[in-house]
Amino acid sequence: MTSVILETSSASLRRNFWRGVWRVMKRKPSRMAGVLILIGFAFMATAGPLFYPDNLPRDVNNTYGPMTWEHPFGTDGQGKDVLAQVVTGSQYVLLSALVTALITVVLGTAIGLFSGFKRGRWDTVLMRLTDMKLTIPGLPLLLVLSTVWKFGSAVEMGLVLGLLNWGTVARAVRSQTLSLRERGFIEAARGLGLSTGHIIGKELLPTMAPYIAMNMLISVTGAVYAQVGLFFLGVLPYEADNWGVMLNLAVFGGGAMTTAAALPYLLAPLLAILLLTLGIVLVVDAMDEIFNPRLREE
Repeated sequence: MTSVILETSSASLRRNFWRGVWRVMKRKPSRMAGVLILIGFAFMATAGPLFYPDNLPRDVNNTYGPMTWEHPFGTDGQGKDVLAQVVTGSQYVLLSALVTALITVVLGTAIGLFSGFKRGRWDTVLMRLTDMKLTIPGLPLLLVLSTVWKFGSAVEMGLVLGLLNWGTVARAVRSQTLSLRERGFIEAARGLGLSTGHIIGKELLPTMAPYIAMNMLISVTGAVYAQVGLFFLGVLPYEADNWGVMLNLAVFGGGAMTTAAALPYLLAPLLAILLLTLGIVLVVDAMDEIFNPRLREE
């Protein structure tokens, strides 16, 4: 009988949660648009190159051609379709950004949770290491690393960016942990003699999951800007398709700032970056209201 009651209560909580999600989305349709934008980018990165590959024949007689049905964003200086390059480049950009966000959030969350919960000597040591990490300027360090490590794959790029960006997440998670560790349910768990791993994994981590998920989405945005910026500056090789390479070639190789015909080649990757950022901002805004009852307008 007890198990039936618990299952019924759990099912009721799940129904109420999804009803709350629907109310939040329905109140501002732009948030649903954000979800659709992210789904669209996920589809473009995974299946897009199959339908719109970058190996289409070059139209050498139509360099920097106008926007047409055949070439929705025109062609570049070599007669290659611009939209096809944006679609193919999304694979590298999004895979690298996801790897970056995953490493950033996992490492930062683990350090922040353990440091904030244990306090004492562990907290002092881990936070001093975090402070040292935060004092190192990221961009100059990346420029130095790029001279010896060319980040040949999206995973390598994501790994390096993730290892350089976990500090801010660690600090934020530690602050949240310090607030939660004094709550009644944590005190009760400690009073029962439960292990540190159990309390962190079963009590703290589920409670902070929405906050961690939002940090991951925000980290994706930062990772996109970082890698695109490096390719735009020309400090990394051009072998990989990347929106930053397109921006570099459009500005420095195609004269898009002075030649109107080359402008679509510059605008296409910029629009992709802005649209992806907009989608993430809208979804984070929805998540903030869903998981923060004080922001809800019942």
